[in-house]
Amino acid sequence: MLRLKLATDPRWVNIAEKNISEILTDHAYCEQKAASSAISFIVQYPEYPKLIDAMADLAREEMEHFQRVHDHIKKRGFELGRERKDDYVSELRKFFKGGKRVVQLVHNLLLAAMIEARSCERFRVLSEGISDPELSEFYDDLMRSEAMHYSMFLQFAREIGADSLDVDKLWLEFLEYEAQVISRFGNKEFIHG
Repeated sequence: MLRLKLATDPRWVNIAEKNISEILTDHAYCEQKAASSAISFIVQYPEYPKLIDAMADLAREEMEHFQRVHDHIKKRGFELGRERKDDYVSELRKFFKGGKRVVQLVHNLLLAAMIEARSCERFRVLSEGISDPELSEFYDDLMRSEAMHYSMFLQFAREIGADSLDVDKLWLEFLEYEAQVISRFGNKEFIHG
């Protein structure tokens, strides 16, 4: 379903488990950034009412996910650490060049879709490989949410960009690019790292 070109090495779970406080902190900030991104879509593109409705719902859901991750952090006696830069996302952004307003919107939607797709895939790896049964169930549940978010962003990109560019062709090229990017990651206790 996700069509990612390079799967995460299942051994990444071992890296994540060695410092679970770090993976949970990174995950919490991923959820916060996703909520902020949804709000940014509302602020930047108010002329798309269906998108605004979906992003308002998404912002609430992502903040609920943030709270759930934070609850796991507190339950384990950890504290939420500092936010860290997401080099993976910075690298993905380099794929897109400028363009008309609608093209920039499609680019942002595809970027969001890719982030959700990779997060979904990483949550699957965590749910299947982590030894903590509670976190395994938690990540299995979140994996399903990420899959729906991925589909939603991709569908909006296709609908909004239909008259401006070949969205499916661009998505396939972006998938190839993402495989090159992710091949340089996967050795740190970050969701995308």
